[in-house]
Amino acid sequence: MSDPVFGKASSKQETKPEKPGKSRFWIKFFLLLVVVGALGAAGGLIVLDRIIPAKFAEAGPAKQTTLVTIEPGTGLNAIAYQLADAGLIEHANWFRLKGKMTGAGISLKAGEYSIVAQASLDDIFAQMQAGQVIQHGITIAEGLTSRAILQTLRDNEVLRGAIETVPPEGSLLPETYHVVRGTSRSKLLERMARDQSELLDQLWAGRDKNLPITTPQQAVILASIVEKETGLQAEHGRVAAVFINRMRRGMRLESDPTILYGLNGGVPLGRGLRRSEIDRKTAWNTYQIRGLPPTPICNPGRAALYAVLHPAQTRDLYFVADGSGGHVFARSYARHLVNVANWRKLERQRKRAKQE
Repeated sequence: MSDPVFGKASSKQETKPEKPGKSRFWIKFFLLLVVVGALGAAGGLIVLDRIIPAKFAEAGPAKQTTLVTIEPGTGLNAIAYQLADAGLIEHANWFRLKGKMTGAGISLKAGEYSIVAQASLDDIFAQMQAGQVIQHGITIAEGLTSRAILQTLRDNEVLRGAIETVPPEGSLLPETYHVVRGTSRSKLLERMARDQSELLDQLWAGRDKNLPITTPQQAVILASIVEKETGLQAEHGRVAAVFINRMRRGMRLESDPTILYGLNGGVPLGRGLRRSEIDRKTAWNTYQIRGLPPTPICNPGRAALYAVLHPAQTRDLYFVADGSGGHVFARSYARHLVNVANWRKLERQRKRAKQE
């Protein structure tokens, strides 16, 4: 997650000239040595054991939390000047002195740090030795296609590196991932695929018995349909039950999102489906094919995956939007037609309200 900073730093960084007035540090340090010499060995022990450690523990000059990025390969001297320029330490030489005296300078780690106001030299060293860098949250929403996830990662300026290939649909786990600046996009994709595989193995092992789903991949395919049918997690189990019940009866799934995926990879049309599109046969159009499509139509989340492996215990075979973001369910086609009529009535009322 974080890289050791020591390696070759540029000579420009390591030989940065002292700023005007910084020679005062050496004057003070020379006078301190004179005092030590006058006091003898006992005085030297006092300086080493008390005065200098107290300086390292002294509150720093920063008045507010400051962000600083230490690039890989940056040496102790360059870090010291960078912190001094940022107003985080009083003088670069105190930082250098601590690094040399304690040997801590060789264990500082590169990364993006958030250093609190008045952080002492001890505080800063401890933070950089531990590699306590800023963690950035990257949220991947449930129901995105793999292409959409790739675009999300490409648009994120915290990440680096190119992505050459699109991962298989349904192979990535939507989550909030915490990464450090500079994390490789391809490495994050590998992590998402690994997390999805581990979760699927776990859920598959604990699935309900007697499901018409016979492989983990079929579970992902059905979960992707459930994910696109409803945005309400509370409905996942019941929507999954509708499709499970239809599969048991040999009925077509008749899911609108599968039509859209077959038409253009799932990109929203911005309008309702036309009859010609519903009638168009594609490998994913579950109005035209029996059973599951050949691949998932998106990357489903945990809740949808769980739902298809533990569906609600209902006899529902149909559902339609209820006009408020959810759905109304029915066991019979006759009841379903009534529900559809109610939904169409609501839609007409909405259109009239907009026109008025």
